[in-house]
Amino acid sequence: MADERVYMLNVLWFKKEGGAAKYAEYAAAAAPFVEALGGKMLDGFTPELALIGEWDPDLFFIVEWPSWEAFTQLPANDGYLKIAHLRDEALDNSLLIRCSRLPAGSTG
Repeated sequence: MADERVYMLNVLWFKKEGGAAKYAEYAAAAAPFVEALGGKMLDGFTPELALIGEWDPDLFFIVEWPSWEAFTQLPANDGYLKIAHLRDEALDNSLLIRCSRLPAGSTG
């Protein structure tokens, strides 16, 4: 549904040489475009220890968007396109996963 909020899980693996700094540059440059479309970062995390399974990203966070339409406008924005290369320059690998929020107290 076009008017429902969507949540994008971003999982990032930085390039060893300068990736974290380059991503910080990208994040600062991208923030005005994200905010203009109603997107906001909810929480960010740096994993410390995987107790079950393999999990070794450098950073992961969730961005809330007012709608799928709002999210899809970001990569089409001319201003954003001018700085998007910074993201690619910063990362060895990434995941971007669309999620929906469960009601409070729900387990699915």
